[in-house]
Amino acid sequence: MPELVCMGDELVRVPRLNLEGRSEPFATLAGLRLMLGRHPNLQGIVRARTALELMRVGADSGPETLLRLAMCDAGLPEPELQIELRPGSPATPTADLGYRRRRLAIQYDGGHHLEPAQIFSDRRRDKAFEAAGWAVILLTKQDLADGFVAATSRIKRVLRNAYVSPSSAAGF
Repeated sequence: MPELVCMGDELVRVPRLNLEGRSEPFATLAGLRLMLGRHPNLQGIVRARTALELMRVGADSGPETLLRLAMCDAGLPEPELQIELRPGSPATPTADLGYRRRRLAIQYDGGHHLEPAQIFSDRRRDKAFEAAGWAVILLTKQDLADGFVAATSRIKRVLRNAYVSPSSAAGF
């Protein structure tokens, strides 16, 4: 099931025009829902419907989807995806997932994050969040290897002690 959700998240994610040369996703959740409705007797339809309910727009990679699923399986509230530090600002840094109200940004840094230019960019991104009073958790393939078990425990600890932003709570 997790792999099916990863594939679905990849289909519905909004691509970055400057990186991929396209601005439209391969599919939409509504389009996938319509397709499943047209094939009620297809083998695997029940699994496909279950996976569709778990798909979200916003995950940029399979590991991000697996992290989100692990967080939900661990009893954490579903995180927001692609959180902008300053919503609506075009050049604002983003976190892969997290909790705005608790000012917690979670980044999954895959292999391409080991390139020197990307390391510099990632540090700037993380420092921007920290300067704004956010906690930043960085996760890597080692966290993926254990199914994000240690990572979800760490996220729980941070959330228990996290500052609740009154401005977010009030809707600002």
